[in-house]
Amino acid sequence: MGFIAAIRREYMFITGMGATLKRIKHIDSESHFLLTDEMEQAVDRFTNNTAFLYGDESWTYAQFDAYANRVANWALGQGYKAGDTVAFFCNNRLEFVAIWFGLSKIGAIAALLNTQLVGKSLTHCITVADSKAIILEPDLLDEVCAINDNADNPLPVWTLGKAQKGAQDFNAALQKCSDQRPPKELRAALKAKDVVLKMFTSGTTGLPKAALVTHTRAQRYMNTFSGVIHAGPKDRMMMVLPLFHATGGICGVGTALLTGGAIVVQRQFSASKFWDEAVRSDATIFMYVGELCRFLVNTPETPAEHHHKIRAMIGNGLRPDVWKRFVDRFGVHHIAEFYGATEGNVGLLNADGQIGAIGRVPWYARKSFNLTLVQIDRETMLPVRGPDGYCVKVKTGEAGEALGRIDPKDSRFRYDGYGSKTETEKKLLHDVFEPGDMYFRTGDLMRFDKHGYYYFVDRVGDTFRWMAENVSTGEVAEAFSSFDGATHTNVYGVEVPGYDGRAGMAAYVPTGPIDYQALFAHLSEQLPNYAVPIFLRESQAAETTGTFKFRKVDLVEDGFDPQKISDPVYVLDRAAKTYLPLTKTIYGQILSGKMRL
Repeated sequence: MGFIAAIRREYMFITGMGATLKRIKHIDSESHFLLTDEMEQAVDRFTNNTAFLYGDESWTYAQFDAYANRVANWALGQGYKAGDTVAFFCNNRLEFVAIWFGLSKIGAIAALLNTQLVGKSLTHCITVADSKAIILEPDLLDEVCAINDNADNPLPVWTLGKAQKGAQDFNAALQKCSDQRPPKELRAALKAKDVVLKMFTSGTTGLPKAALVTHTRAQRYMNTFSGVIHAGPKDRMMMVLPLFHATGGICGVGTALLTGGAIVVQRQFSASKFWDEAVRSDATIFMYVGELCRFLVNTPETPAEHHHKIRAMIGNGLRPDVWKRFVDRFGVHHIAEFYGATEGNVGLLNADGQIGAIGRVPWYARKSFNLTLVQIDRETMLPVRGPDGYCVKVKTGEAGEALGRIDPKDSRFRYDGYGSKTETEKKLLHDVFEPGDMYFRTGDLMRFDKHGYYYFVDRVGDTFRWMAENVSTGEVAEAFSSFDGATHTNVYGVEVPGYDGRAGMAAYVPTGPIDYQALFAHLSEQLPNYAVPIFLRESQAAETTGTFKFRKVDLVEDGFDPQKISDPVYVLDRAAKTYLPLTKTIYGQILSGKMRL
C-alpha cells in the first residue's frame, strides 16, 4: 500500500469513526434519556417529512407518532405498565415500528417474534418473554391459535384485522384511543440501561434465545451508521430485511428515522423485483445481509438495475467474492460493512470500504475497543489455555475466536444477555487474561492484518476437522460461488463411521445441468485437498432464517444416507476425478469400509 493510499485510509477511518462518535456521544446507560425520547425528538424535528412508505401507503413523522400514541393509550387502557411485555408477531408492514414505539411510551416492552416460528418454538419464545398478550397480523393467527387454545393460561390475542377465532380487533380498539402523547411520567423511573425490546436469535441451532435490548443498546444501533454514510432528510432507506431482527429493525430503521429520512418497507425480499422497487420508491440507501447480495448478483440482468438511485448500503456478511461482483454490476460503491450481534458487546465498522473487511482497529485506537482474538481448540471448541491458565491471543493473520471484554461501568462494553440466566452464562468466559475478568464469547472466528482490518472467517461451530485439518465452511462456500451451475451453497460436516472428524458436504441449488467432473476440477483449483467436499446434495431450494442465514441443523441430522434424503446425493470419486450418484450399494460400501473416502 502506497503512501497516498495509506493517508486516504487513515483519513476515511478517522472521519468515519468521528462521525459515528458524534452521533452516539449523548448515550448514557445511567441517564433517563431513553430511545423513546430520542424518537419523539425526531418526530418533533421532522414532523411533516415522510417517515414510512409501504406500497401505496405512507406516513409522515406526525402520523407515525399519532399511531404510536394510540398504541400507548390502548396499552394503558389494558392495564399494562412499565416493565410489562407484549408479544408482537408480525411481518413487515407500515405499523410495525409504531407498535413497539407506542408500547415504549409507557415503558412497556415489545417481544418481537420471528414469523417463521411455529409450535414448540413459538410457545417457547412467548413464554420466555413473559408475555402478557399477543398482537399479530391475521395471516399468523392460526399458528397462535394452535398453541394458545390449548394453553393452561391462554393469553389475550389482538389481530391487525377483523375479530375472529377469539382474537380481538386491534385496529378497532385503537380508533377509540387518543392520539395524544401519554405523560412522560409513566416512564420517568426508567433509565437507558433498562430493556425496551426483546428480540430473538435466528434459531439456526436449538431453540431461539431472547436477547434483552436496552434503550442504550438500541440507541447505539440506531445512531451508529448515519454518520458514516452521511444519511439525511432526503434519503430513503430500502428495507427488505425483517423488522423483527436488529439489523433491519433497529440499525436500518434508526439510520433513516433519526435523521429525517424515510423507510421504504417491503413485506419481504424479492431478488427479481428488488431493483424495480428501488427505482419506483426512489430509494437512496438500503440495509443488506450478505446472502441477500449473493441472491441479487445471481439474478438475470434487468433494465431497472441501471436506473436506481441507491448511493450507499449498510449491512453485514458480504463476502469478498460477492462484494466486488456487486459493486461492478450495480455501481453501489459506498458500502459500510459492520460486525455485531443483537445481544453481544463487540462492534466493528468498516468505514473506508476495504473489500471483505468487517471493520478496523488501528494500533492507535485499540484502547477504544474491547475486542480480542484467542486460540481455539478445534475439537472441544473451547479457548486454548496456556501454562499460566490464561487464554492465548492469536498473532497477525491467524484465526481466533473474537471475545469482548465486559465492563458493566462502560455502556459500550456492557453485556445484557438473554432472558434466561442459564443461556446468558453459556456465553461468558471467566479469568481470561487475569483473575476476575470476564469476556463475552461471540462464537465467531476472525483474523486481522497488519493494518488492523478484521475479517470474518467462520462461526466456531461451522469449522470442522477432516483429515486432521480444519475446514472452513465459508471458504468452501466461496469456492462454489464462482462455479457456474450451483448457487445458494450451504456447507457443513457429517459424521462417517470409521473416520475421525467430519466429512465435508455441500447442499446447493442447481441452476442447470452440472458437469461434475468440471465441478471437481474447479473445487480442486480453489481449495486444498482436504477441503474439497466428499458429498453433494442437490436441493430444490435453500432454507434460510429471517436474516437469510442458512439453516444447517436438519441437513447435518440427515447426514449422507440416501434413504433419508429425497434430494439427489453424490459422492466424490477421487480416482475418476468426479462425483458419482450415491446409491444404496455405495452407501453400504462406505459404512463397511470397502469404499474409502
